[in-house]
Amino acid sequence: MSITLITVALLTGCNKSPGNFEGIQRTTSNAVNVADADVTENVKRALRADLALNGLDISVTTLKGDVRLVGVVDTQRQMDIAIKLTQSADGFHTIHNELTTRK
Repeated sequence: MSITLITVALLTGCNKSPGNFEGIQRTTSNAVNVADADVTENVKRALRADLALNGLDISVTTLKGDVRLVGVVDTQRQMDIAIKLTQSADGFHTIHNELTTRK
């Protein structure tokens, strides 16, 4: 009996999808309650309000709570700030960081 339970547990664990490890994920479930357009606007507003990111062209798109940041920043610090601000936006589920730094 116990061997059967262990086998079932192992097989069930092997069938789970690996998840999305390319993005930063939120552990709370409030992403369901906020429309994608509102998430995008929340992120854009936060990025525009930050002096370190002022004047940078960062594109923000949201699909089912997954926020994609695309653009070029001057420094790693600016990239970190953009990600942190996105994490503070209501409704995001995952952040896909496609920001690059200038060479």
